[in-house]
Amino acid sequence: MRLTQYFLPVLKETPAEAQIASHRLMLRAGMIKQASAGIYSWLPLGFKVLRRLEDIVHQEQQRAGHIPMLMPTLQSADLWRESGRYDDYGKEMLRITDRHGRDMLYGPTNEELITDIFRQTISSYKDLPKTLYHIQWKFRDEIRPRFGVMRGREFFMKDGYSFDMDRESAIHAYNRHMVSYLRTYERMGLQAIPMKADTGPIGGDYSHEFLVLAETGESEVFYDRAVTDLKLGERAVNYADVKQVAAICEEFTTPYARTDETHDAAIYADVPAERQMSARGIEVGQIFYFGTKYSQALGADVVMPDGSRVPAEMGSHGIGVSRLIGALIEANHDERGIIWPEGVTPFHAGIVNLKQGDSAADAACDALFAGLASRGLEALYDDRDERAGGKFATMDLIGLPWRITVGPRGLAKGVVELTSRRTNESEELTPEAAIDRLAQIYAGV
Repeated sequence: MRLTQYFLPVLKETPAEAQIASHRLMLRAGMIKQASAGIYSWLPLGFKVLRRLEDIVHQEQQRAGHIPMLMPTLQSADLWRESGRYDDYGKEMLRITDRHGRDMLYGPTNEELITDIFRQTISSYKDLPKTLYHIQWKFRDEIRPRFGVMRGREFFMKDGYSFDMDRESAIHAYNRHMVSYLRTYERMGLQAIPMKADTGPIGGDYSHEFLVLAETGESEVFYDRAVTDLKLGERAVNYADVKQVAAICEEFTTPYARTDETHDAAIYADVPAERQMSARGIEVGQIFYFGTKYSQALGADVVMPDGSRVPAEMGSHGIGVSRLIGALIEANHDERGIIWPEGVTPFHAGIVNLKQGDSAADAACDALFAGLASRGLEALYDDRDERAGGKFATMDLIGLPWRITVGPRGLAKGVVELTSRRTNESEELTPEAAIDRLAQIYAGV
């Protein structure tokens, strides 16, 4: 994409309402624009990152055997009354009455709706297990929406729902989600620690939150430093292997890691003093096993092999896709701007032409742009008639991991400059070698 043809309304000044780094940088980098309190338009650059994250979530959910679908944003209040949960959300739930006087709501979550779908379509243990998920916009009317996409009223979320015939199978579904989430976050360049958590209004007695450590986190967390050394890495996972999946979960949840809501000082005291850590954390996902709370209330029964009918065992599993962008920036930025991990960057590289209008520089940039595209890499080519300092500042602000700088002096030697945004280290390479280097880097992402 040529920058002269793109829509990238960057700001030189930080808007007064932005209190944390991610909010400041998303506004300045032209990723979002506030429509009203806690509600944002996603501009092209922000939308590209949102779609990158959504794609990763889809890939890892389906790798774990989960089935995508799409449920509506608006739901009938009758289902929520049937489950007994209509009043639990209080004023956070946006209630609507349609022209026929029917009570509706803008869904903050989908346990009732998915359970209604299940009870109307599945009745036999032979049809289980099933895990259905979708990625959809949701709304919670926060009393004080702040921090940009970190605590907005409208947000983009993946929520999945598992249905099983017994507790043992349901716990495997829970574990399967934990492992798939670990892989999802690692692919995004994040370390999200699973921490024992309170279930809140979702309900149930088994839950873990995934938190990214950051100074601006809303939760205080206590953990054994050993948990930060754990990585799923490239190990092969067979999601149908109950023992393997359970062993990975045990590996990642044995070291102490809890939010302030579930912190147990007595257990924490057993952690060696040199490994006792406390920090702030940003929640980017949560998984729940809640048994038959909704299936029993809504009559979602399963006919068992002996002919008896029992409520399906259920779990609910969420990832805050839009919130993840804020968490990524909080964990990856400096005084100049964003630093995107390669796995989620909106463009794979930026091309900076130091002398726009120079025939040799223009031709070299065009060749680089085409060469990267031929290798499946998307570049943002700054072809503006702008001073070099302004071009570099824009690239630093929007945070593309790699920048290729092209100028007459380097071309006279047959080279361009490849610069890492994260380390600020530069290397002179031929244009062909620069393309090869980026192709190698992204082949491993």
